Amino acid sequence: MGIFDLGADLVTGLLRGLEAETAHKATIALLKAGGGLIPARGPDDPRLAVRAFGLDFPNPVGLAAGFDKDAEVPDAMARFGFGFVECGTVTPRPQQGNPRPRLFRLPEDGAIINRMGFNNGGMAAAAARLKARLTSHGRGGIVGINIGANKDSADRIADYAACYEMLAPLADYVTVNVSSPNTPGLRGLQNREELTRLLGSLAQLRARTVMRPLLLKIAPDLDDHALDEIADVVRAHGFSGGIEGLIVSNTTIARPPLRSGHAAEAGGLSGAPLFEPSTRILGEMYRRLGGAVTLVGVGGIASGAGAYAKIRAGASLVQLYSALALKGPGLVARIKRDLAALLARDGHASVMAAVGTGTRS
Repeated sequence: MGIFDLGADLVTGLLRGLEAETAHKATIALLKAGGGLIPARGPDDPRLAVRAFGLDFPNPVGLAAGFDKDAEVPDAMARFGFGFVECGTVTPRPQQGNPRPRLFRLPEDGAIINRMGFNNGGMAAAAARLKARLTSHGRGGIVGINIGANKDSADRIADYAACYEMLAPLADYVTVNVSSPNTPGLRGLQNREELTRLLGSLAQLRARTVMRPLLLKIAPDLDDHALDEIADVVRAHGFSGGIEGLIVSNTTIARPPLRSGHAAEAGGLSGAPLFEPSTRILGEMYRRLGGAVTLVGVGGIASGAGAYAKIRAGASLVQLYSALALKGPGLVARIKRDLAALLARDGHASVMAAVGTGTRS
C-alpha cells in the first residue's frame, strides 16, 4: 500500500466519526476539490485484464452504483485503481429520496443498511457533468451510468427510456436498475411480462439512437421460479443483442442474524451478510444462462478472496461499495494484488480463465 492509500484510509477513519450520510457528502466534496491530486496508478497485472461488452477493462474490480449518485467524481474514484466506475442511480426528474436518517453503518457486521430512495439531481444534471467530463479529457476510464424511475412516475418504462436517451451517449454502458428495495413497486419490473416490455422498449430505443452495452441489475431476494423467468427473458434478449450483462445483485431485504443496534432498520442490507446469498444467486444465473450474457458479481466483496469467489461462481467483473466505505480506498489495491496471486496459484493466465470454475462438477 502506498503513502497516499494510507492517508486516504486515515481520512476514511476520521469521516467515520460523522453521521453516515454526512460523511458521504463530505467525501464527495473532498474528491471534487482534490480528486486531481490522487496519484495515478501504475499498470495492472496483465492477468487482471478483462474484455466484456466490447470494452477493455484494465482490471475486473469496479465501483458499484450508489457511491457517486450524480456523476460528480467518477474520474477521481477511478484513480484509486478501479477498473470501472458506475454512477447513479439517476432518474429523469430530481428527487429527494426518503427522509433522513436513511443510511446506517453496521461495523460489527461489516454491513450497511440504506433506504435512500434514489435521491439524485436528475438526468439533466448528470448529463451536464458527464458531457463536461468528455469535453475536458475524453472518455478516459470506463464509466457506466445506472438508471431508474421516479417514485411517483406514471410510466416507469418511459422513465428508463428517457434516461437512456439522454445519458447513454455520455457513458460507456448503461445499467437498468429494477431491483432497489427502496422505491415501492420497482421490483415488480423483474417479473416476466414487465421485464420483457422494459427490455424490448430499450432495445428498440437503442436501435434508433445510440448503441451502448445494456446491463440489468437484479435483486438477491428471488426464488427459483423468478430466477427461471429472468433467465428466460435475459437469454432471449441476450441472443438477440438487446442486453449484454446481468449484475447480481442489489441489496437484500432479508435480515440474517446481525449484532448491530441498527439491525431492525428498514432498507436494503449490503456488505458481508450479503456475500453468501448474492454469490449463490450469481452461480444460479451462471448455470441458467450458459454464457448468453456477461455476469457482474456484487455483494459483500471485501478481499481478493471474495472477488475470486465471485469470479469462480460465474462473474467476469465484480463491484463493491460497502467495504470501501468501511475499510477505505486502499482496499482496492489489496483486492487486485490478492486476486492476481490467487489466479497465479491456481494456474489461471487470466480472469476469464477462472470464470465459472467453481460451478463445474
